[in-house]
Amino acid sequence: MSDLMSDRYGTDSPGRRRLVIGLSGVVGLFALAWLAWAVWFQSNPEVTSSLNTFHVVDEHSATASVAVRTSDKDVRASCLVRAVGADHSVVGELNFVVTGTKGTIHRDVTLRTEREATSVEMVGCTSKDQSRPR
Repeated sequence: MSDLMSDRYGTDSPGRRRLVIGLSGVVGLFALAWLAWAVWFQSNPEVTSSLNTFHVVDEHSATASVAVRTSDKDVRASCLVRAVGADHSVVGELNFVVTGTKGTIHRDVTLRTEREATSVEMVGCTSKDQSRPR
C-alpha cells in the first residue's frame, strides 16, 4: 500500500521540507519586523494637536485654544481648525502654520464664520512626512 501511495502522490523529500520551513521563518521574521516598524512609526508622529477650548463670540466669529506638539524644530506643521453650524455644515475654517518649535505650544485662534457656529473642531495637523491629520 505504501508503494502504491508513493507512486500515485510522490514522496516528500527532506530537503524540500527544510526549504519550506526556512522560507516560512524568513517570511515570518520579515512580517514581524514590518509590524514593529509600523507600530513605532504610527506611535511617534511628527506632529499632534488637540482642541483645548472654544467660544462662539458672535454670529460671524469663534475663538479656539489649541495645543500643537511637534517632535523637532525642523517640522513645519500645517493645522486646520473648523467651525460647524447648527445644521452640521462647515461655516468657517482656519489653516495656520507652526514651525521652529519642538514640544507643545498653545495658540489662540479666531475663525471668521459665514453664520453662527455651534461648535469648533480641531481637524488636526499635517507635515511633509505625515499626511494624515493628527
